[in-house]
Amino acid sequence: MPSKKESNYGIDYLLELNRRHAREFMDLAVERRRYRGEHPTEIAALKCMDGRLNLPVITQTTVGIIQPFRNLGGKFELGWPFFQSILDQWVQYATSRGRHSLVFVTYHYSRGDSHRGCRGFNYDTEAACNTAIKLKQQFDHVYGRGAVIPIVCGIETDLDALILHGEDHNRSVDLAKVNETTQIELDELLRSLYPSVPEIIIRDLMPLVRGNIRHIADIRASNRAIEDAEHKEWVLGVGRGFDWLHAINTAFIVGPFDPNLSLAIETAANLLQGNIDEGRVNPKRGIVLMTSAAYRDAAGPEHHLAKEKATFLSAFALDIIKSRVPNLVPHLQILTGMTDLNTRKFEVLDRQDKVIMGTDESVKAA
Repeated sequence: MPSKKESNYGIDYLLELNRRHAREFMDLAVERRRYRGEHPTEIAALKCMDGRLNLPVITQTTVGIIQPFRNLGGKFELGWPFFQSILDQWVQYATSRGRHSLVFVTYHYSRGDSHRGCRGFNYDTEAACNTAIKLKQQFDHVYGRGAVIPIVCGIETDLDALILHGEDHNRSVDLAKVNETTQIELDELLRSLYPSVPEIIIRDLMPLVRGNIRHIADIRASNRAIEDAEHKEWVLGVGRGFDWLHAINTAFIVGPFDPNLSLAIETAANLLQGNIDEGRVNPKRGIVLMTSAAYRDAAGPEHHLAKEKATFLSAFALDIIKSRVPNLVPHLQILTGMTDLNTRKFEVLDRQDKVIMGTDESVKAA
């Protein structure tokens, strides 16, 4: 009989995690409306596929407020056609409702050990930070300094601390070094970092900053084991609609934004294989390739297109793993589905509990 800890793996665990998150997401609908009434700024986060980077938890913010975009290493380019389209839709949505848009352009690292940092950048924090700064400059060039405000933000994963970079990039503030302070003091801190940012965005950034300061205090008080901050991922997620999949050390998530998607999938698969080879995860507990497509309209073609996209991404990702990381295939389970963005419910299209290497057949769960 597996222990409770050992049972927290595999497809069944993921489906139960989704059920819990979707229930919480729907239960908090009133709270989201209340929060948006007080803090109308639309907030997005561009971040790495690393599952530790759970901004709603890190900032103690109601789920569904922060729109995540995830990719290997947090690498994005505004010239990528699909990313450009999705992001501009998000900006237009905010603009149509008279709201500003705040974009966290993130990178991450560990203050205690560089090898607990970003594997997508081969643990090179300086390179990750410089890439984030370059992306912020792209935003400034495209959108100006009006309706869309990008800020560079480091995430230190030992303490889940945010590092806020100022507008000129010459100054940053590590919130792990900021004690709980007064509203006036925090307001002065943020205004000194972002002197040209509209007042309403400063006001709407404040709860996230204060929430992170509280969260850091909670992490320190809990004496979280340092191994909990290490890489132990056992899921490769490909697609969109994964903001419910934020259990620590669970998933590498590759968004469908990078034109060189095959390389991102190959890199993530190699990282999973490395976790097996180095003994950080037990493959007998289940290594899952999971694909998801996102939709809002269940009555029209959007739902059918999501089904086609999820099915394609699953076959595409599996083909890449078979050809480039074949040692991973015998350990794989496959979960293919769609995520309803209105409820965060994941609809299973296909489940395969074992892939047979060298054929196109699979053994499906009864």
